[in-house]
Amino acid sequence: MADRTKEEKYALLRSRMVDEQLVRRGISDPGVLAAMRAVPRHLFIPEKYRADAYRDSPVPIGSGQTISQPYIVASMTEELALDHASTVLEIGTGCGYQTAVLAEIAGRVYSIERLPDLHELACATLGLLRYDRVNLRLGDGYRGWAEEAPFDGIIVTAAAPRIPERLTGQLSVGGRLILPVGSEFGRQELVLIERTATGLVEKVLYEVRFVPMQGDSQA
Repeated sequence: MADRTKEEKYALLRSRMVDEQLVRRGISDPGVLAAMRAVPRHLFIPEKYRADAYRDSPVPIGSGQTISQPYIVASMTEELALDHASTVLEIGTGCGYQTAVLAEIAGRVYSIERLPDLHELACATLGLLRYDRVNLRLGDGYRGWAEEAPFDGIIVTAAAPRIPERLTGQLSVGGRLILPVGSEFGRQELVLIERTATGLVEKVLYEVRFVPMQGDSQA
């Protein structure tokens, strides 16, 4: 009974999060809102931080990393314009929460994490919640996942110093890449890139603050 009461409490907090943090700020895509209502965000967060799971802020997840605030997750997902036929690549699995949100919407999800501890955590949590159409890999996300390309959407959850050509090269025509671009201590901007039949179209959305991307991005 106690566990049921706790889960009911989390469900209420999750519903309030969607209404107050997302809808009020302009998130309107029905699929994104449904995904944010469905995914139990608290289960992707270490026990000692779960009281903060549905607050309007990032939350630590270990290994010096954080889970992004709910609005950022929803906003980046909405900008990808995904549907059930979409194949999407995530760079930076983290704890797996963004991965689960993507899996609620897209047909296939591929996700790469550089840190072994977080990769194992995401595998365990996503497996427990039966996200069977998610494919996870431990490695350098800057390289993308060429053998599964092209992708209808690519989302990067760490700041790159420049737009990675390897990732734009793995977009399908009509596909979208969203990522923070900038330095760790300087200005960062969330950038949306769409591949058209004639090339790439770039749009700066708003300023953000993410941990820096590691691996080949620093070369």
